[in-house]
Amino acid sequence: ALAPALAPCEASSARGDAPTTADPAYPEPVFVDATCGGAGHTLALLEDARTRPRTVVAMDRDADAIAWAEDTLRPRADALGVRLVLVHAPFSSLAEVLDDLQITAVSAILADLGVSSHQLDTAARGFSFRADAPLDMRMDRSRGMSAADVLAAIEERELSRILREYGEEEDATRIARAIVAARPRTTAALADTVREAMSARQRRRLGARIHPATRTFQALRIHVNGELDELKRLLDAAPERLRGGGRLAIISFHSLEDRLVKQRFSALSRPPAVPRGLPIPESERPSAAFSLPLGRRGQTPGDLELENNPRSRSSRLRALERCT
Repeated sequence: ALAPALAPCEASSARGDAPTTADPAYPEPVFVDATCGGAGHTLALLEDARTRPRTVVAMDRDADAIAWAEDTLRPRADALGVRLVLVHAPFSSLAEVLDDLQITAVSAILADLGVSSHQLDTAARGFSFRADAPLDMRMDRSRGMSAADVLAAIEERELSRILREYGEEEDATRIARAIVAARPRTTAALADTVREAMSARQRRRLGARIHPATRTFQALRIHVNGELDELKRLLDAAPERLRGGGRLAIISFHSLEDRLVKQRFSALSRPPAVPRGLPIPESERPSAAFSLPLGRRGQTPGDLELENNPRSRSSRLRALERCT
């Protein structure tokens, strides 16, 4: 699914544009995987000749992901003659990372938002209610407060706001009251507290397929990692680092993320406003600097993708292309 979204990666490097890397050690086209994770996306792009870059800058705020990429991604990149740069950093620091590498513009940027499969499946990371473990939820365990520490100090009103805004939880007030009373420090304790606090009506609405604590875990994770602020910084920086024909692709998993991406992409794809009544011929009207190659609705997973990767069911892929 990513190949069409990032296909201009190769084409944009062959149009005779001026080089956009000050250091010849980073041959073009340059691809940035802003959320390296398990390296699955980058590995797939390396295997596809249409999208294979000559330089990959793979970033992640999780040190485990960088270590994994060193073991799995680097051997394949070396075999294909692709320059690989691994950077332990959040995608909000994209501009600083590229500046440090003296790379002014790139052909493609990908960000796969939210929690990775490794983080979900590793109980000790404390992201999931499916196994009991200390409440951590930090994507970067070298900094910030764990979820347990947040819950140990937070006030009820602030927690209620977090649950309502980041989890869109209808029972935010009663759940926040119960959590503050219990101050849970493990995933199981938090899940049990939420289940007991949630109204019977809300549990019936969720049904058997959705765990009562799903939205609470999402909201707390977003707060602990500052995910929406991180995304806003990426959306500000990334479009400006694309070269002509370059594309930014973002995969979101819930409405809060997708709304930010949609609004930013929509604003960038509109042509500059022309004062009303100004007699400008149609051919001379300014055009938009960016376009939406996947349309305004983006792309959702097909049946095959859902069969191979059930976790993608709530995902949406949106793409932005720099026209000038």
